[in-house]
Amino acid sequence: MEAATVAIIIASSTPLVFAALGETLTEKSGVVNLSLDGSMLLSAMTGFASAYLSGSVEIGLCVAMFTSATVASVVAFAGIKLRLNQIAVGLVLTYFATKASALFGGDFVRKPGPSIQKMSIPGLEEIPFVGEAVFQQNPLVYLSIVLGFVLFVFMFKTRRGLDLHAIGDRPEAAFSRGINVNLQRYVYTILGGALVGLGGAAFSLDAKMGWSDGHIANYGWIALAIVIFGGWHPLRAMFGCYLFGLIQVSALELQPVLPDLAQVLPIAPFPLMIVALVFINLRVVHSVTDRLGSIGSLIRGRAPSGLGESFWPD
Repeated sequence: MEAATVAIIIASSTPLVFAALGETLTEKSGVVNLSLDGSMLLSAMTGFASAYLSGSVEIGLCVAMFTSATVASVVAFAGIKLRLNQIAVGLVLTYFATKASALFGGDFVRKPGPSIQKMSIPGLEEIPFVGEAVFQQNPLVYLSIVLGFVLFVFMFKTRRGLDLHAIGDRPEAAFSRGINVNLQRYVYTILGGALVGLGGAAFSLDAKMGWSDGHIANYGWIALAIVIFGGWHPLRAMFGCYLFGLIQVSALELQPVLPDLAQVLPIAPFPLMIVALVFINLRVVHSVTDRLGSIGSLIRGRAPSGLGESFWPD
């Protein structure tokens, strides 16, 4: 595979990386945010519109993050304070945000606007193959890669990360240790939503520049599938995003030769999600992967025990 092809895969996967990492952070805290598809559409629209009107990409990114964080805060409030079904709330918000993006984005359809410019890293860009593939990208690409490793270290190597696992897996035990479970769930849900918004803006300001109705084409659902496929692990989620990017590029290259197969490949994450759900819940799989030690832990994924459930101390 050529370095230019790898560079395209990495760049095109960046919006998905932000969305998958954001939802991984949210679900690790025990909250399910199913509004991703609508949130990404609405944040892509508001991000592009803000950048178009202000002439500033930075303002567009901030507005997109605020937009999606606001939607996520509604999910958190409905699930935590009102004790409503988080899945139902997320689905309603997906529909609402999708229609809102079409309603308010009509004036910005197919208009040229500012975009994120490439920023090669001096010295590293000269490295054979890797330099062209990785270090001749734009700042959002670099941020997405760094963020994945930062979240990994945070989740698995820090005390705060252990608290995050606790509020998602055993909220009662976390509360008994003096952790404000619901406050932290609010924080992680809103932070995760902000990252989803950054992913939406990465579409309209870089990967698929501009705005049009249905701009993201179900990428929010794909991000949700990748979170499950990645076993609620940030690095595995990143791998899933790049795998999807590879599938997309392969579909484009195979289209002249195998047009039917090229139409099937882009929807591969959906059956993969179903297979992953079945796979991680089979007892026989757990028994096998337990015997594999550290390798088995990489294969097996487990949803947080308190995922989607409200917690209220007595």
